[in-house]
Amino acid sequence: MPSASDSLIEDIEDMVSSGDPTPHERQSARKNIMPRSRKRKELPSNEELQAESLIPGTQKVWMKTWGCSHNSSDGEYMAGQLAASGYKMTEADVWLLNSCTVKNPAEDHFRNSIKKAQDQQKKVVVAGCVPQAQPRMDYLKGLSIIGVQQIDRVVEVVDEAVKGHSVRLLGQKKDGGRKLGGARLDLPKIRKNPLIEIISINTGCLNACTYCKTKHARGDLASYPIEELVERARQSFQEGVCEIWLTSEDTGAYGRDIGTDLPTLLWKLVEEIPDGAMLRLGMTNPPYILEHLQEMAKVLNHPRVYAFLHVPVQSASDSVLMDMKREYCIDDFKRVVDFLKERVPGVTIATDIICGFPGETEEDFQETVELVKHYQFPSLFINQFYPRPGTPAAKMDQVPAHVKKQRTKELSQVFHSYSPYGHKVGERQHVLVTEESFDTQYYVAHNKFYEQVLVPKRAEFKGKMIEVDVYEAGKHFMKGKPVEDSTPFTPSISAPLLKGEVSGLKQVNAQITMALQNHYVNFSLFPLLQQTCCEYWCPLNRSALTCVSC
Repeated sequence: MPSASDSLIEDIEDMVSSGDPTPHERQSARKNIMPRSRKRKELPSNEELQAESLIPGTQKVWMKTWGCSHNSSDGEYMAGQLAASGYKMTEADVWLLNSCTVKNPAEDHFRNSIKKAQDQQKKVVVAGCVPQAQPRMDYLKGLSIIGVQQIDRVVEVVDEAVKGHSVRLLGQKKDGGRKLGGARLDLPKIRKNPLIEIISINTGCLNACTYCKTKHARGDLASYPIEELVERARQSFQEGVCEIWLTSEDTGAYGRDIGTDLPTLLWKLVEEIPDGAMLRLGMTNPPYILEHLQEMAKVLNHPRVYAFLHVPVQSASDSVLMDMKREYCIDDFKRVVDFLKERVPGVTIATDIICGFPGETEEDFQETVELVKHYQFPSLFINQFYPRPGTPAAKMDQVPAHVKKQRTKELSQVFHSYSPYGHKVGERQHVLVTEESFDTQYYVAHNKFYEQVLVPKRAEFKGKMIEVDVYEAGKHFMKGKPVEDSTPFTPSISAPLLKGEVSGLKQVNAQITMALQNHYVNFSLFPLLQQTCCEYWCPLNRSALTCVSC
């Protein structure tokens, strides 16, 4: 007989045996039982739960996230639910590793972290795009997995991992057969930055790029309804957020599966943004933004929306784009950039380029070099091509490694040959201060065009819109001196949460208080209460509540 640590449970429901009473039988047996609340037995004041205790929710969880802002948002949600359930988010008993499958180095870091955790005898739970796309990889054998659409069940999975079970939840969330955007947006979360809310507006995409592994994990397009996204933004502002990032694998495709579109969503969101707060739009591919150019220009000109757009081109060669199955030609990309530059003065266009895609000739590459020289993109992500297992591009004739490396180096030299911000020295700008610089010497702010401006590290500036005079410019930033007679403006409508504080718990606490007062819990109304057998446990204080059927 296998031990508990060797057992594999494909889903939580698999723990219920065929001989167990059905929910109907349980309810029938309890018809005449009066619901009551029960208090947890108090521990002596000098007695503490030990770290190695197998009581779920008493352990410490260390979490690491790789990849895009969508993955970062998933990580924030998982951390919030675990903290709300009693787990302490710090290095210790359980490692939760949230992976990225875009490039080989990211997966290598993920795999090495798993080995490090196992060498230290840690419990390991994995999440993100790598295990979703390839759950049967040898190095994932025996590990618990949280699928990208199952992050609302992270507490269940971690609880079972603590007890030695291997649980894998990889299913899609559906409503009447239609794929949903993912887990609910009103779940608790711990924002990495209490001033910035990352909202995933859709998951998946409509493309089938030959180099992309993320498609295997995130699947086809599935959008969240506008009203749910607006409500999430509203709640975020009520918790002191002053900047919202909209993210997905392709924001431009938003709504095509539910009969709406991106501009409609953006105008609804703009109505909720307080004065001085800002909205940043995430990555969009050229095909799905072309038909919305007029409206997108209007939105990007709005004072509470950053005049910034990330539009990956990947290559300036139509031949390479065809092999990539990007579904646009280089003239389409140029049309997007030229139109927005004309209609949104000063707009920042960020883009991505892959060097050394299979079949890329020197002539193809030089077309890309000329594109960069012409537009002088202030933000450019240059990636050497890595063949991802299971993708069509991995089976194509590869460009020699030394050629890929040389092309990456050459394009990087072109990027560093121009100064995007030198002409802005002497300008007076309004900037929103949201972060601390990597070297901790400055605060990081952004102007209307989402250009990075470093300002003095003064506590009264954090989370404020301030006025600065630009006195220095580097390749990736400017430095601003605060205008002496100007007053910092506070965009937040309430005080921001503390670092590490769980978002959404005020509402949850109110629900639980009402439940305790009424001595019963309606499970459908309290989704954060975890079910254990016939009882529902309050994840905040671990007190048992007797349930009643609805």
